[in-house]
Amino acid sequence: MEFVCSVCGTRESVTTRRARCGCGGLWRLDFTPPRFDERMVDRSEWSIFRYRFFMAINDDTAWRGITLGEGMTPIVRLDENVLLKMDYFMPTLSFKDRGAAALIAHCKSIGVESVVQDSSGNAGNSVAAYCARAGIKCEIFVPEGTSPKKIDMIRAHGATCTVVPGSRDHCADVCREKVEREGVYYANHVYNPFFYEGTKTYIYEVYEQLHRIPENIVIPVGNGTLFLGVMRGLEELLSAGCIDHMPQIIALQTETCDPLLRAAAQGLDEPAEVTPQPTIAEGIAIGKPMRGKEILTYAKKHGVRFIHAPEAGILDARARLAAKGIYCEHTTAANYAAYLAYCEAYGPTPDCLITMCGAGLKSDH
Repeated sequence: MEFVCSVCGTRESVTTRRARCGCGGLWRLDFTPPRFDERMVDRSEWSIFRYRFFMAINDDTAWRGITLGEGMTPIVRLDENVLLKMDYFMPTLSFKDRGAAALIAHCKSIGVESVVQDSSGNAGNSVAAYCARAGIKCEIFVPEGTSPKKIDMIRAHGATCTVVPGSRDHCADVCREKVEREGVYYANHVYNPFFYEGTKTYIYEVYEQLHRIPENIVIPVGNGTLFLGVMRGLEELLSAGCIDHMPQIIALQTETCDPLLRAAAQGLDEPAEVTPQPTIAEGIAIGKPMRGKEILTYAKKHGVRFIHAPEAGILDARARLAAKGIYCEHTTAANYAAYLAYCEAYGPTPDCLITMCGAGLKSDH
């Protein structure tokens, strides 16, 4: 198991502290899991690590002291057409715990003592929590306008939270400058491929819980951390013969920040140039997704459809969910708003799974 540069093909040990290849390319993980087989699921383990035989784990002990019981979230029926995967039922109230648990377990296994990360809030909070669990020093950079409650949670875990004026993309630039300048480990949910080893468990769980995969799956796409994990998980199930076709993936972006949607519409291989405008769906307001080319490659390969989450419909969608007992944050409500917009564009869309990726109390601001 090694890192391989996604641009030039340079190979590097997974123990490296380098955030990316010297040519600037991001790492991908040269790892092929065994064919997925439910008999290899460790049903005695109640966390994402019940699937560890299909995950890239180079130390089978580190994760045991890191896990907080993330994963194994319920699927509930909203109505006759929609199922909700309740991924805000997590230790830090966000689906990002899937990726953070896998990434910080890797950090612990290779002796990392200090990390930095940039985030719109949820990923930073998750990394801070798992670093606290692992005894790893942590600094999280967040853009101004981040929910104060997310900032409070990050600091509660003992991490330093640095608020950066300007956009989410500028916040990432400031954090990466520190990585380059000081050589500190970049525990980033976009750069580090171990994060996707955690997010792909979303699909493993759905398959284990339903004994099938729904025909339609709604996925929010900012940096694409859930999207990439979902696509890899689905390809693994397809290769193993667990499913005989790919579901329709419905990828959503906001009306005010949609570089991938525009690129897909124009047939581009790289994200379109956009100037992000304000949105209440802060979690997906990414103007320059660093793995955009990879996301668009998957989109072309599997016929992914992109849809806008209408800004004017997000709060209404949040209220409609809350009226059914589902209290989610604004970015999560955008998922349902986009689904409703998709139904208007393409007609009734039954057997649809939507992720509830963040809890409501985190974005009451």
